Amino acid sequence: MKITNVEVKKVEKEGSKLRGIANITLDNCLAIHNIRIIEGNKGLFVAMPSRKTEEGKYVDLVHPINSETREMFEEEIMAKYNEI
Repeated sequence: MKITNVEVKKVEKEGSKLRGIANITLDNCLAIHNIRIIEGNKGLFVAMPSRKTEEGKYVDLVHPINSETREMFEEEIMAKYNEI
C-alpha cells in the first residue's frame, strides 16, 4: 500500500488546538478525508476521522491496524503540513 496523494489545509482558529485538516489517497483508489492535525502537550499529532457516539465517546471511523502504517500516515501528512 502506498500513499499516492496528500492534501493539507492549515487551520488558524483562535482558542483551538486544531492546526490542520488532511486528506490522503491510497493506491490511487481509496480516499480518507478529515484527518486532523492537532497541537497536543507534546507537539503536533495526527488524529484519524472519528464520530461521537450517543454515550459521548469518540470512535475512529478509519484507523491503521499496525504501527508501521500509522507511522507512514503521520510522516507523509506532517511532511506536507511542514511544506506549506
